[in-house]
Amino acid sequence: MNLESILFTQGFGSRRQCRALIADARVTIGDTVCTDADADFPAEDTSFCFSVDGVTWPYREHAYLLLNKPAGYECSRDPQHHLSVFSLLPPQFAERGVQCVGRLDQDTTGLLLLSDDGKFVHLFTSPKRKVPKVYVASTRHPVDDTQLSLLRNGVLLHGESKPVAAVDAQLRGERSLALTVMEGKYHQVKRMIAAAGNRCEALHRERVGGLALPATLAPGAWQWLDEAALEALRSAPNA
Repeated sequence: MNLESILFTQGFGSRRQCRALIADARVTIGDTVCTDADADFPAEDTSFCFSVDGVTWPYREHAYLLLNKPAGYECSRDPQHHLSVFSLLPPQFAERGVQCVGRLDQDTTGLLLLSDDGKFVHLFTSPKRKVPKVYVASTRHPVDDTQLSLLRNGVLLHGESKPVAAVDAQLRGERSLALTVMEGKYHQVKRMIAAAGNRCEALHRERVGGLALPATLAPGAWQWLDEAALEALRSAPNA
């Protein structure tokens, strides 16, 4: 693949802008500055990297990202009341069409997937795909066995005709519980906790499928998903 196409597919602007970056000697391959936009490189090689303005980028046909979402950010390119999660990412990702894989409320923190692979996004957002998601909720009142039982057996949410049950509900502390759900209904976890007789004060997603949020990833930080992480996601039931 020629260098212009590499930059273009990785979100570095229009083809004209990519050619300008190359002509201005801002692109290096290894330790060598490359000013030939038509020079071919083995982009399909998984170890291939390039640098723009000193920042190294791996070439990826599709972007698969994990963001540790902090509170106060909306999962939208056009946020209404808060900052966009895309402001936490390099602009190249928005340029190449990366989107959120599902959404987290602005005040919900934790594991957020993003990708420009439409099939991947559909796989983990389609209502037909039952992918388990684990949330940790801090509650206003102490959590008791009755509430846990209600959550496991099903609670009736406003506007729903059938009870909604958690796959699992486990006590994490006097005012904290871990809830595993398959669906992605609007404010589902908060509404379930309210229907069980408590109130959710803070919510954090710590796992999607078989993929857990890395303990070393700081709030607001992101990382590429490697093959092991993608395999962990795919190992989820029905994924």
